[in-house]
Amino acid sequence: MKHLYTLFLLLFLISFSNTSAQNSIIDDMVEEASSNSDLERLAHELLDVVGPRLVGTPQMQHASQWAIEQYKKWGIEARQEQYGTWRGWERGITHIDMISPRIQTLDGMQLAWNPSTGSAGVTAEVITLPENVKDSLDFKQWLPNVKGKFVLVSMKQPTGRPDYNWEEFATEESFTKMKDERDSLTMSWRTNLRRTGFNRRSIIRALEDAGAAGIVASNWSRGFGVNKIFSARTKVIPTVDMELEDYTMLYRMVEYGDKPILKIVAESKELGEVPTFNTIGEIRGTEKPKEYIVLSAHFDSWDGGTGATDNGTGTLVMMEAMRLLKKFYPNPKRTIIVGHWGSEEQGLNGSRAFVEDHPEIVKNIQASFNQDNGTGRVVNISGAGFLHAYDYLGSWLAAVPRDITQHIETNYPGSPSGGGSDNASFLAAGAPAFNLSALNWSYWNYTWHTNRDTYDKIIFDDLKNNAILTAILTYMASEDPDKTSTEKIVLPVSRRTGKQMKWPSQRSPTRRGGLDN
Repeated sequence: MKHLYTLFLLLFLISFSNTSAQNSIIDDMVEEASSNSDLERLAHELLDVVGPRLVGTPQMQHASQWAIEQYKKWGIEARQEQYGTWRGWERGITHIDMISPRIQTLDGMQLAWNPSTGSAGVTAEVITLPENVKDSLDFKQWLPNVKGKFVLVSMKQPTGRPDYNWEEFATEESFTKMKDERDSLTMSWRTNLRRTGFNRRSIIRALEDAGAAGIVASNWSRGFGVNKIFSARTKVIPTVDMELEDYTMLYRMVEYGDKPILKIVAESKELGEVPTFNTIGEIRGTEKPKEYIVLSAHFDSWDGGTGATDNGTGTLVMMEAMRLLKKFYPNPKRTIIVGHWGSEEQGLNGSRAFVEDHPEIVKNIQASFNQDNGTGRVVNISGAGFLHAYDYLGSWLAAVPRDITQHIETNYPGSPSGGGSDNASFLAAGAPAFNLSALNWSYWNYTWHTNRDTYDKIIFDDLKNNAILTAILTYMASEDPDKTSTEKIVLPVSRRTGKQMKWPSQRSPTRRGGLDN
C-alpha cells in the first residue's frame, strides 16, 4: 500500500511539474510579447526600408535575405528554397503631369511589369473610349483615332465619396438617386464595352496595336483616395493607374473639349528570368523531429503600397511567434517550420510548390496556422472540415489567455477552403491547416491590393495578440502527446449543382511566370 501511495505521489509531482513548466513557458511568451515586442522594428525594416515585395523584383530578394538574417540573429535556421523562375522587373520613377490646358502634377503610378518609357517619357493628348458603340465593326472604324493618344479606359465614376460618407450626410432621396445613377452608368459602360467586341482586358491589346501612346486607368476601390494596383497588360506602351480625383477631372476635360495633354514618365527595368522562391525558417524537434507544425504567411505583395496588411502583418506575426518560441521553447518536441511563401498573389504558387516538393513533411503535419487577411485581431478559427478538429484545437485554445480567446468565434468541424490563401494548399493535400481569420479594418476597400496598404494602417495591439495566439497554439500542438486526426467530414450536397461536394484537389504551382504573356 505504501508503495502505491509513493507511486501516486510521484506521478502527481511529475504531472504538476510538467503543468508548471508549461504554464511558465506560456506566461513568459505572453509577457515578452506584451512588454518587449519586436513587431514595430520588424515592421519598419520590412515595410519602410525593404518596401513592397512583388514576385520577380529585387525587393522580394531583399526581403528574403532580410528575413533569413533576422532568423539567424535569433538562433533559428533559415534558408531560401527556389521552386521556379519569374519575369524579373524593377519599378522606377513614375511622374504624371498635365501640361495643358494648365500645369498640374497628377496622382497615379505605373502598374506592375509596365514597359518603361525611359527618362524622356511620353507626351500626348488624352481621349476617352467612344460612347454608344453600335457594334465591333463600328469600333474598329473608330480605332485609328487612338494613334498617338493616351486613352482613358475606365468608367468615369459619378462620385469620389464612399457609400458610408453618403449614408452619414446625404438625404435618403439623394443617396438613392446617386446609387441608381451609378448602377445605370455601370451597366451602360459594360454594355458599350461588350459591343466593341472586346472585354476590359483584351481591349488593351487592341488599343496598343492601333498605335495608342499609352493607357490611363482608374481602378477605384470605393474609398477616399484609394485604388487597386495590379499589373500592366501592354507590351511596349505605358499603363498607369490614376487616382479617381484626377482621372475624372481629365475625363470631364475631354468631354468638354478642353483637349488635355499629359506627359508620363514611367521608368522601370526588365531583369530577365529570375529565381522565385520561398523563405523557410526551422526549429528542429527533439522527440518527434519528423512531425511538423507549419506557420504560414505569404511574403509577396502587390506594389501599389508597401504590402503592409497583405501580407506584411501576417509575416510579422509569424516572425514574432518564431522569436517567442525560440527564446522560451528552444527544444520543441516536434519540428516547427515557418513558411514565407512567394507568389501567393498569382495563385498560391509558393505554398503549392512547397506542398508538392515536400510530401514527406506534408503527410506528417501536426497542424498548420496561416494568417493573411489584414491587420486585425483574430476573430474566427474554423475546423476546416476535419471531423475531430474540436478535440485538439479546443484543448490548445484553452491555454490561450481569455482576453485573446474572448474575441474568437470557433466553427467545428467547419469546411475546407478551396482557395483564397495558403492554408488551402495544405488542405488540398489533406494536412490539418487552419486559417487565423482576422477583423478586416476596412481591408477590402482600403488596403487590399491598394496604393494605401502601408505601415500606418497596422494595429500593433492586435498583432501582439495574434503573435501570442500563434505561439501558444504552436507550443500546445508541439507538446500534444497525440498525433492530430486528419479524418475528414462527409461534405454536403451543393445547393448550386445538386451533387455532393468534394474535398479540394491538390494543384501544381506556376513554376515559370510572367514570361510568356
